[in-house]
Amino acid sequence: MEESGSCSNSNHLSSKVVAVAAGEAHTLALTGDGRVYSWGRGILGRLGRGSEEDELLPVEVKFESLNVPGSGNGVKIVGIAAGAYHSLALADDGSVWCWGYNICILIGIKREDSQDGSYTDGDKSLVPCLMNTFLELHPPDSTTQVSETEGETSLKICAVKAGGMMSLAIDNLGAMWMWGNCPQQTKEDGFSLVTSFTPTPVWDFHGHTVVKVACGNEHVVALVSAGETYDGENLVCYSWGSNNHGQLGLGDRESRARPEFVKTFEQDSPWVIYEVVCGAFHTACLTHKKRPSDRLESVCWTFGLGENGQLGHGTTQSALLPTPVKELPQYAYFISIDCGLFHTSLVSSAGEVWSWGMEKGLGLCPDATYAGTDSGDALSPLFISCKPYQPKFPDPVQVACGAAHTVLVAQEGYKLWSWGRGRSGVLGNGKAADCYTPTLVLWPPLIEDFKQEQLKSSTEDDKIREKESETEGVKETDEKLSSALNELKLLQTKLSIMERYASILHGSVFGKPFDEQDIPTTLRNTGTFDIAKEWDNMLETADHYKLTRLEMFYRQMLAGVKDKLMKRRIKEIIKECLQSSNVENQSS
Repeated sequence: MEESGSCSNSNHLSSKVVAVAAGEAHTLALTGDGRVYSWGRGILGRLGRGSEEDELLPVEVKFESLNVPGSGNGVKIVGIAAGAYHSLALADDGSVWCWGYNICILIGIKREDSQDGSYTDGDKSLVPCLMNTFLELHPPDSTTQVSETEGETSLKICAVKAGGMMSLAIDNLGAMWMWGNCPQQTKEDGFSLVTSFTPTPVWDFHGHTVVKVACGNEHVVALVSAGETYDGENLVCYSWGSNNHGQLGLGDRESRARPEFVKTFEQDSPWVIYEVVCGAFHTACLTHKKRPSDRLESVCWTFGLGENGQLGHGTTQSALLPTPVKELPQYAYFISIDCGLFHTSLVSSAGEVWSWGMEKGLGLCPDATYAGTDSGDALSPLFISCKPYQPKFPDPVQVACGAAHTVLVAQEGYKLWSWGRGRSGVLGNGKAADCYTPTLVLWPPLIEDFKQEQLKSSTEDDKIREKESETEGVKETDEKLSSALNELKLLQTKLSIMERYASILHGSVFGKPFDEQDIPTTLRNTGTFDIAKEWDNMLETADHYKLTRLEMFYRQMLAGVKDKLMKRRIKEIIKECLQSSNVENQSS
């Protein structure tokens, strides 16, 4: 498939994002040429950068195994996943790489196993590590037919997924594996979460194919073929784990240690389930009508915890059974959905985006709120505009929700937007501030783009220069790059200060921080600004609340000016009296 415009598969795969994943406060992006970039909070090594420093902009993750020197050369990643504090990556050869919080993902890698103790210790890995454990496992029995070599079936992981402190994988036999904090059956025939450092197969789906999985903090949902193989429409839904808020969709609050069938999506239903995602304590599913159907339409179902409106049902009540989100368009087709800690985001094929849940569906935590009419949770779907004059996001690809932020890939993968809580640089826009409207992620990364431009401008003569001359040229290029980056940082600092000043001033006058939507249309479209005319227009369209607030602000400012003038006048009178008194004393 050809890319739009001047983009080509051969030249621009490095800047095309094909998948994103979001953790508690970090973000991962996978490009078409198999590279992984990360940004956001770095503590516990979740960024895979070899340190615990935060990254405000996307930076590349290097895949060099500490246990197998040089194995990172030529590694092509085809899948990514992010848990709360850890990350996973799947290579095209089926190998799984992991980094971050060790109790969830590192399969017992200890400090003594690494060549450099500064990179890996017992509770975290700061760089991607190859999971050799999968190579040592024997595949579980399955009736699914796969290709065999020399009479033996080769186990190969085909998909990875991560939740709060849990990791999942699906292999080429259609079997599912789990490790980390996993639901387990206790001796008393009860339920508990048990930490497993070794991937364990879920034997309940023997004879069927696991197609998709999702997990929250303590629960798991899987889409499994009704028969032995998956034919495109025969998926059924199973769930297990903690169910204290009804997040399993089974009609009660009893936890399950083993997968149980979700009856809402049984085969007699007119709907086919095709996507499932989990928040911390709630679940969302997408279905479409069974074919043949004269309309391509979707229904979004949610269940579980609803106290922040994350179910989108117009209330804060929890739901024990899958319930449709009714305030969405009837004939839209939804291509991507994801759940954060307490919010949900949804994207249609037409580029329409809705969010609901905590803090107007932005996912912002309570301490990030601000006073004003726009604060509070969104109990029903809230339409998210790309720009005031361009409401839809062009050519959408995927949406991903972290604990308190959202990332959207659009324009066929060549642009990323983010919004929500921006602490630690998780929004990837070079700042660590919260954002209440979609803002562009700095993509592709500036350094990579700069290097590409330098390579394009090089000639054949440049390539055959002497080593000394080449070294000097590289040094000069690095100095130019450093200068450009310093200038960019300076401009970003100035812009940040100006934005803060404008936000404070705007908040004092209108009662809320400055937003891009507050820019007058004439200034945005023409660059000219008639302040008197715009002020009249604003007063004409303002409601009673805004007019009352403006009147109060005007009175306070006017009182302050009058008070300052009065004080200055009194000082002048006193000064004049003192001068007159001195003159009279001297003359006498």
